[in-house]
Amino acid sequence: MAEVVYEAVDVEVGVLRILHDITLSASPGTFLGVIGPNGSGKSTMLRCLYRALEPSSGTVRVDGRDLSAVSMRDNARQVAALTQSTSPDFDFTAAEIVATGRLPHRGVLAVGTRDDREICAHAMDAADVTHLAGRVFATLSGGEAQRVLIARAFAQQPRVLVLDEPTNHLDVRHQYAVLRAASDRDVTIVAALHDLNIAAQFCDRLVVLARGEVVGAGSPAEIVTPGNIRRWFGVGAHVFVHPRLSVPQVIFDEIADPDATPVHTFTGEEER
Repeated sequence: MAEVVYEAVDVEVGVLRILHDITLSASPGTFLGVIGPNGSGKSTMLRCLYRALEPSSGTVRVDGRDLSAVSMRDNARQVAALTQSTSPDFDFTAAEIVATGRLPHRGVLAVGTRDDREICAHAMDAADVTHLAGRVFATLSGGEAQRVLIARAFAQQPRVLVLDEPTNHLDVRHQYAVLRAASDRDVTIVAALHDLNIAAQFCDRLVVLARGEVVGAGSPAEIVTPGNIRRWFGVGAHVFVHPRLSVPQVIFDEIADPDATPVHTFTGEEER
């Protein structure tokens, strides 16, 4: 587990500002969910953490170390990422894909050890893909492939797990099973999520992005309210408390204002 800190992070590509003054933190072992409308900068924010993108200004730190001063290999030993765009076209089996999660720990040319094989086996079991071990990755369905890539991230044994829309392509059972498996690992999780109900059930804290800025942050109970959903997503909603988990859950109603743009900042007061 490790602390993750973003401090005044800006990302600019050409003349386009994608992120502006992102400042937030995730305590060791917590599950931080990043929510917000499409195009708000969620994936860009995560890319700065797993070093696919360098901030234009500001710093991202893991346990106090500025990632710009850490080698890519060292960062891969502590930060594993499930991205939206990873889709290997090689004729690797699912087991071989998962085994690549061990490369930061042993190098490309080193032979996998018995410990490596056991770690990969446990990772595949946690992601429910053991039965797919011998299948060629390219032949898997979208949901199967997603779970194999999640197993690869587990096999990396990171201290920080970055998940960019991890439930894409997954059926309901595997959405919950995979996030539960991730939550049960001794890692800090930073995840971009679209499903507010899943976010409320699994996340300790939520951060809301809109137009590349943090516009809200707090517990699921503070963030997932009808007023906030209307403000940030432009959709009417009814929110009730889960009878067993005591977390907010949402039933969506209708588009509140088709022309609404989520830009308002969270005041800290629960919006009804």
